[in-house]
Amino acid sequence: MLLGFSVGLTGALVPGPMLFATIETSLKKGWFTGPKVVFGHIIVEAVIYLMILSGAASLVDSGVISSIFLIGGLSLLVFGFLTIKDARAADISAQISQGSPGSKLTSNPVLIGVVTSVSNPYFWIWWLTASSALILKEYELGVISAIAYMLGHWTADLSWFTIVSGSFSRGKNLLSQKVHRYILYTCGIFLAIFGFYFMLNYNNSIKLA
Repeated sequence: MLLGFSVGLTGALVPGPMLFATIETSLKKGWFTGPKVVFGHIIVEAVIYLMILSGAASLVDSGVISSIFLIGGLSLLVFGFLTIKDARAADISAQISQGSPGSKLTSNPVLIGVVTSVSNPYFWIWWLTASSALILKEYELGVISAIAYMLGHWTADLSWFTIVSGSFSRGKNLLSQKVHRYILYTCGIFLAIFGFYFMLNYNNSIKLA
């Protein structure tokens, strides 16, 4: 379990799409956003975990990963632009209480956890390579060890993202409307940058093929 916690915490601490999406949504929905986002993330990881144990993960080829770069990049690009659109609202408090057309898509924390996980190609690369090796190594020691690894991994994710959402949700009452909007802009821009970056890597892989 300690190994899973250490590996999970290392991944959670690295800034990525899920982190910025959690920050953006925490400003609207409060501290419980973090656990909900992680729950969506866990749903995806649980499926991959079972795939690895069943051997199905070995059937995934480089073409699938390449497609994830393109589809994931487009998804994050849309996600980022919707966040920027929400941030442009003249009255942030009204946006939070009533929601905007864009926020209806981007404000479901569980869905955010799912989308930011499956749309990140590096998430898949990690899970289908290094992480799968760790899981299978733990499985050699027994089912209990394999389960303990995942519980440790998810505990790390849950701990970190709860701290993040708790910090930003408590601080939102201290933020001016202008600062609040700039934070949303920053999150949206970073999500869009991730999207462009993933799509660029897809184009490069096509050129090298």
